[in-house]
Amino acid sequence: MSFTKKYLKTRPVCKAPFTLPPLLHDGAEKVSLIGDFNGWDAKAMPMKQRKDGSWSIEVELEPGREYQFLYQIGGERYVNDDAADAYIPNPFGTGENSVIRV
Repeated sequence: MSFTKKYLKTRPVCKAPFTLPPLLHDGAEKVSLIGDFNGWDAKAMPMKQRKDGSWSIEVELEPGREYQFLYQIGGERYVNDDAADAYIPNPFGTGENSVIRV
């Protein structure tokens, strides 16, 4: 996996596609992208399942910042992105959050 960040010329926005491959979600029926860009709200960015079994969503982010995020699988499990720009310990001491820099 990798991020293909697209910076728009018409406005100050970076479109970033997030993809979770089939091997990482164990056949879950629901996957959400959560992060500081949506208040860690699992209902704000539900991902869509592709024909190949992966889940994806494209998000518009403000350039010049970094954002922490995770994938929420089935409402109970959290997974990092293996293509993240960095990883930061979460404030709960239970693991790390993925980071994307745009």
